[in-house]
Amino acid sequence: MIATPPGDRVDLRARDLTLAYDRRVVVEGLQLDIPHGQVTAIVGPNGCGKSTVLRGLSRLLRPAAGQVLLDGRDIHALHTKQVARRLGLLPQSPVVPDGITVAELVGRGRHPHHGLLRQWTREDDEVVARALEQTGTADLADRPVDELSGGQRQRVWIAMVLAQHTDLLLLDEPTSFLDIAHQVEVLDLVRDLCDQQGTTVVMVLHDLAMAARYADHLIAMREGRIVAQGEPQDVVTAETVCDVFGIPCRVRWEEASGDLTVIPLGRHRAPRRVPRPTPAVAPLEEIR
Repeated sequence: MIATPPGDRVDLRARDLTLAYDRRVVVEGLQLDIPHGQVTAIVGPNGCGKSTVLRGLSRLLRPAAGQVLLDGRDIHALHTKQVARRLGLLPQSPVVPDGITVAELVGRGRHPHHGLLRQWTREDDEVVARALEQTGTADLADRPVDELSGGQRQRVWIAMVLAQHTDLLLLDEPTSFLDIAHQVEVLDLVRDLCDQQGTTVVMVLHDLAMAARYADHLIAMREGRIVAQGEPQDVVTAETVCDVFGIPCRVRWEEASGDLTVIPLGRHRAPRRVPRPTPAVAPLEEIR
């Protein structure tokens, strides 16, 4: 069973948000309200600003203009631990500290809850053990992280974010390096966190079908701006996909299951294979 994180509803908004690296503007004039208690997926082509938005929302990147508001306050005016107790972030390419074991790395998710007077407790042990179990990494607890495969590392990082025990999770490509089975496991876990305890999740995904299947709210971006947002079936249309990704496609929704199929219409397709006719067998007299 997934434990319920402490705290009340977390409110996260962006107002006239402009984000830049040096003088290169990546996101400009963004207006965004993150729906509470829902899974939001951000989709769009490479370089459109998806990860930059997550960096701005988590205060890793200071705005060139505008504000990010966490519970109505400028996120950059809050103490680091205040933010870390309310908001957990899995960045795109986290750096593994040298020589650290899986259990030690996941345990770092508990640091925001510690202070001068509160040290490691039995509750911390329980939270870490639960995060390891939820991500299928309990059997890796004593292994050095730098010896793991890419998929195993990704699940360990997710376990660390879960151990942080926040009401809001920002996940930048949480299915990177994972095979299809583990992708589904991670996204099922994200869905469970939202459905069972009301965790608000914002994640960047590349797979449109996965985003539409698991998200309540979809944000489509292009060139640093939001092109469309809303329920997946309203956002993922042939017109929007062409506008965002620059490629014509067919979009098919299955009404019974709610599943989405996006078929890109490139210049080439596999040639249709016509089965060869079975040759007739000559009568025995003709063979003779």
